Amino acid sequence: MKCLPLILFLISVSTFSQNFVSKTESYPTFPSCENIPNADQEKCFKNQLKSLIFSTYNEPQIITSENYNGIATVIFEVDSEGVFQVLYVNSEYNELNEELERVFNSFPQIRPATYNGRPTYVQFRMPLQIPLSKSSIQHKSIEKEKPLESYQSEYDNIKTKDFNYPQYKSGLNIPLSHELYNRFTTKMDRIGTNAHTASKPYRYTDVEPYYDFEEENRALFYDKESWFGRKLFNENTVQIQGEDYWFTFDIAADLQVGRDFEESFTTYNNTRAGIFQGGLGERLNFFTVIYESQGKFAGYFNDLATDLGRRNSSQVTIPGRGIGEPYRDGFDYPVVEGYLSYNATDFLDIQFGRGNNFIGDGYRSLFLSDNASPNAYVKMNTTFWKFKYTNTWASLRNPNTSTDGGAFLTKYMATHYLSFNVNKRLNIGLFESVLFESEPNRGFDWNFINPILFYNMVEYTTGSRSGKSLIGLSYKYKWTDQINSYGQLLIDEFSVDDVTAGNKSWKNKFGLQMGVKYANAFKVDNLFLQLEYNQVRPYTYSHNTLNLHYTNDNQSMAHLWGANFRELLLITRYKKDRFYGHAKFIFGERGFETNENSDPFYGTDLLGDERLRIADEGIEIGQGNRGNSYYGELEAGFIVNPTTNLKVYLNLIHRKLDVSESTSLNLDRNTTWLNLGFRTDIFNWYYDY
Repeated sequence: MKCLPLILFLISVSTFSQNFVSKTESYPTFPSCENIPNADQEKCFKNQLKSLIFSTYNEPQIITSENYNGIATVIFEVDSEGVFQVLYVNSEYNELNEELERVFNSFPQIRPATYNGRPTYVQFRMPLQIPLSKSSIQHKSIEKEKPLESYQSEYDNIKTKDFNYPQYKSGLNIPLSHELYNRFTTKMDRIGTNAHTASKPYRYTDVEPYYDFEEENRALFYDKESWFGRKLFNENTVQIQGEDYWFTFDIAADLQVGRDFEESFTTYNNTRAGIFQGGLGERLNFFTVIYESQGKFAGYFNDLATDLGRRNSSQVTIPGRGIGEPYRDGFDYPVVEGYLSYNATDFLDIQFGRGNNFIGDGYRSLFLSDNASPNAYVKMNTTFWKFKYTNTWASLRNPNTSTDGGAFLTKYMATHYLSFNVNKRLNIGLFESVLFESEPNRGFDWNFINPILFYNMVEYTTGSRSGKSLIGLSYKYKWTDQINSYGQLLIDEFSVDDVTAGNKSWKNKFGLQMGVKYANAFKVDNLFLQLEYNQVRPYTYSHNTLNLHYTNDNQSMAHLWGANFRELLLITRYKKDRFYGHAKFIFGERGFETNENSDPFYGTDLLGDERLRIADEGIEIGQGNRGNSYYGELEAGFIVNPTTNLKVYLNLIHRKLDVSESTSLNLDRNTTWLNLGFRTDIFNWYYDY
């Protein structure tokens, strides 16, 4: 009796197994077999197949004339649509092969086999005794070539659908491009919106409530029938979309040819790139781009690339792009960017990748800018109620110093930015950032990873030389739907006593920005005006620990002029359909270092040593080799493809620098640079140094 439960269990498992197989695996079914029990379907299928073959088959003349007696083998399948497909016929006569193929192709469509309730294919092998007779077709000889399997059915069921530009509803970043952002930020800046516009790049989902990318781009599409016409003017090079995934791939370029008229040589840039992006499900997205580039630029820009390069080596740093090498009469500089973006919840998104970030509402940022080389980062955005809280942890490089293994020395940066919409018009933001390094006897300081703390206090409790901290305050006020003002106040290594003393101490390391924007200016649609003033006192962003200056690849992480300057800029932009243009005028008062080693140190070069400063008091903007600079830029272009932001443009730059004393670092210099370009515009490239 003790065996009875086991026997009942085995009987129930056997019954379940039979029912499971009968539910998930069936034979192809002729109409006359549809109402018979599952157990008899195989027999019915073979009977019907035998009858059809015998009634349709016509013995070829060569079989009777040769008195042939042998075997013909047919391998066929009934596909997932119920259609008979001959895969292989083998006999000694072509005539017999053709007749057997004709017979099977003449069979009617039937109900296909199923697996897990879904249609699938099944293959059979059938040897036939020739000459053919009813007795020569045996049921046992009709064998399945292989068992019914699900993988083929699953593969056949992978279907794509019409591409409806899902990237515009995804968590991907909108590429940092001033011209592109200007199309929609004016709508985000209207009174009453709860948008947070300082922390960039934006995600498409951030902008979706205010600007319909798909609708706006489709309105610019040309009516192109050819594949080449659609890909060049309207679409991604490759675009695939399924039920819960999508991918695009684009061949990108940045091709420029120009002339530096003052120094009488031809300039060029030859960038080829591949862009791959996509989404898996509703929450995970990815983006990657690989650039291979060679270029020669205007004289002042070439010299800057050399000056920013690794000391005592041939390596250069192309401003905004990264480490390069001399190549013929120019430079070779590869760049890789990319990231994963995961929308963890409706209020939290996380990114991990390599690229640039920006904090501010101005053309410049005194907090964090996109003018340096791309860097590795982890970013977390938390958005709720009237708040947006952005945490960024980045890995930066100092190419002038190497590890024992030869790698560039690494430093780390942790940044907090809290944005609060006080009311329908006013936004305020709190910024703090700290740079620190992993020292041999200290290890990695996990205090700076905490997303909710005051870095200045952490630096104090762990030692005054443990890191470099900066704090800042920003605001934006919407006067009307068209006019808003904005500003930033940066404080580097805040010292109350020195600020209140009024003696212009070197420790008064401040930066100030004030600006105003005017959208649809003078009631002209898509006409935009911007006026901005920036100033940064000497020694700001530098540090007495040389690896902790606010740089990446020797480039400033904030304003591209470094420190010790005043700047006034005016920008106007206009767009009409696919045509666009901008004008940019920048006037600056700057103080430069007087020698390559920054000894004495006047506070301009962020790589300088504060211990070599010229004085403790009486520090003023413009000290050192004082210079006045002017930069003017005019650009007119045509958007070739609005989906990829591919443009053709003509750009004219006029730059003038007058210094008190001409040195090997800086000299009186005029530049007139004309450029014709064909560019996939997915990052800001600044020439206004």
